[in-house]
Amino acid sequence: MRSAPSRGGFTVVELLVSLGIVSVLVGLLLPSLAAARGTARTVQSLSNLRQMTLAATQYADRWNRFPPAVRYAAGGGGGLRTIAWDWAEDASGEAVPGPLWAWTDRPDEIMTCPEYHGEATFGVDPVTGYNYNTTFLGGEAPYGTIGFEHMRWGLRPAACRRMSETVIFGAGGIRGGTNKFMRAPGNAEGLDPWTLLAGGQAFRYHGGVTVMAFLDGHVASGGRPWLPPDADAAAAEAVMDFPRNGFLAADDGPYDPR
Repeated sequence: MRSAPSRGGFTVVELLVSLGIVSVLVGLLLPSLAAARGTARTVQSLSNLRQMTLAATQYADRWNRFPPAVRYAAGGGGGLRTIAWDWAEDASGEAVPGPLWAWTDRPDEIMTCPEYHGEATFGVDPVTGYNYNTTFLGGEAPYGTIGFEHMRWGLRPAACRRMSETVIFGAGGIRGGTNKFMRAPGNAEGLDPWTLLAGGQAFRYHGGVTVMAFLDGHVASGGRPWLPPDADAAAAEAVMDFPRNGFLAADDGPYDPR
């Protein structure tokens, strides 16, 4: 008695069912992979911010002040050097290492946000995507006269009381780009409203949160964008691209270490 011939391959129905199952599995897997990549970039950014905070603390230990937001110095041949907290521009117009590089391993990598891929917005500096608390720690104002050594002095460490509550670095964000000067919504510098709004934080990380580092060295992700109570909503949308970007709070609580 002959045995029945064995079947080979799939029927059309079986193939369609298999493809459907594979499609469902891929659909379930892709969001998980995207979330995992987003989480990895957040973790990397938090590590960067922690190392930047350590560098700024070592700078403050050496000079008894936190790094100034930016200073202007006379360069060779009558030119002007612009020295910001992260990068500097020499008299020839080239980007050179800034003041935190001496205390940072691989500073060009550490000061680059993995979630930002746009252009720089300050001079010739290579983009970092991070910003620095210049309202209270960096001493953003006043500008002074261009053409001679001028410091926008940073705050002395002894004046800092709220170490675990004060943000020193974060992810900068404005409409269409980034910023490197973190400004507090209370506007202690007396800046015009448009300049103030250009100093917000980017909530571009996975889950719509931002990242930040605190003076005591700990880092965190989370939060939601805020505007001060008297902010002009149209200006905030035009300059800051609110609510994609915003302040860390409606007041100066997260910014003021005193």
